[in-house]
Amino acid sequence: MANSSRVTEFLLLGFSSFGELQPVLFVLFLGLYLIILSGNFTIISVIRLDRSLHTPMYFFLCVLSTSEVFYTIVILPKMLINLLSVLRTLSFTSCATQMFFFLGFAVTNCLLLGVMGYDRYTAICQPLRYPVLMSWRVCAQLAATCIVSGFLISLVGTTLVFSLPFCGSNRVNHYFCDISPVIRLACAETYINELIIFVCGVLVLVVPLIFICISYGFIVRTILKIPSADGKRKAFSTCASHLIVVIVHYGCASSVYLRPSAKSSSGKDRLVTVTYTIITPLLNPMVYSLRNKDVQLAIRKVIGKTAVSLKTL
Repeated sequence: MANSSRVTEFLLLGFSSFGELQPVLFVLFLGLYLIILSGNFTIISVIRLDRSLHTPMYFFLCVLSTSEVFYTIVILPKMLINLLSVLRTLSFTSCATQMFFFLGFAVTNCLLLGVMGYDRYTAICQPLRYPVLMSWRVCAQLAATCIVSGFLISLVGTTLVFSLPFCGSNRVNHYFCDISPVIRLACAETYINELIIFVCGVLVLVVPLIFICISYGFIVRTILKIPSADGKRKAFSTCASHLIVVIVHYGCASSVYLRPSAKSSSGKDRLVTVTYTIITPLLNPMVYSLRNKDVQLAIRKVIGKTAVSLKTL
């Protein structure tokens, strides 16, 4: 194939099939995007400002919220622009860059959720050893490991996709450069590449999920031994928010990425992807703020301090 036929840019079809509904989708997604940013920035700010939240659980929540902010920044601004634009192209390099950062933050989030499950296990099942097992040094090391591992796995996945030749259609049936809709455009055999990506997906999604399930198995057994109903309710409440986020995040991501072939991808993937690129980052601060009394109290304290400061000006 001649060099002149090589694909130099991709056309993101996105929600073009929705026609006149695209301005409505723009308003809807813009509103959700602003809520995601404000919600996650609120969580980050409150955790940093309120010393009572300077614990391992909220440290990891702060890291997760920070990752969620960058995760959405990689995808949503371009998607919003494309909803109002006729020119929906993305250069080859820009597409690879978007995929790299999207996968990097997505994998980081998966690993962080696994670490947060371990934090709950140590807090409930090993309370006497908790200060040692989850010291600030250990927390920092675990967070750094999640981030570095996330971007190393992303580098592998992105390299496997964009090392393939693209010389035919450049029409990506998605609203961003995701693995399946891009790799299916390659004009070479993709079986080995897809197999390695599938194995990486299993390691990223299944292994942490099994770890979380085992952790919660021990947590439930420990909680059932607590004699008081109030103690059981309090212990369960510290885990409920994490479990809700885990179920939504892993459930939607697994339905898209734990498939051996990208050829089976369809337009339905866009709807599922909306869940973990928009709904999950939206759900994270809402669940942790609405269901968590410590965060609610901290938010009220920060608002109160801010109001007092403004009155003194």
